[in-house]
Amino acid sequence: MLALLLAFAAAPSAHAEPASTLNGLWHLLGSCSQSVGGPAGSAGSEVTVLFSIKRDGSLQGQPRITHSKLVGDDASQKGFLAGVLGSIARCFPLSITDGLGGAVAGRPLRLRVVNRAREWGA
Repeated sequence: MLALLLAFAAAPSAHAEPASTLNGLWHLLGSCSQSVGGPAGSAGSEVTVLFSIKRDGSLQGQPRITHSKLVGDDASQKGFLAGVLGSIARCFPLSITDGLGGAVAGRPLRLRVVNRAREWGA
């Protein structure tokens, strides 16, 4: 799991327009976590990731998983965790304005990601 956390901080990403509000920040983070599908066997799994960012939108320190409810076999659980951490890692550094960066720098942020079962139908 440590390797997954290290991978979390590795990949930078560029966004078109910097977020200038908390709502914009959560939209950026939400769009990253929405891309997590996870293995079918992990439907119902959820994790909460605690992290903080620097003024420039990069990660400050090491993110931590503070809550997890993992469903499925070991491979499905690891696949879900890898998907969550890899997907979120692609968000950093976040594209934020100086004003928002000053407001959120060093503050703990929590992001909850849930793998919901796909609903089929019209």
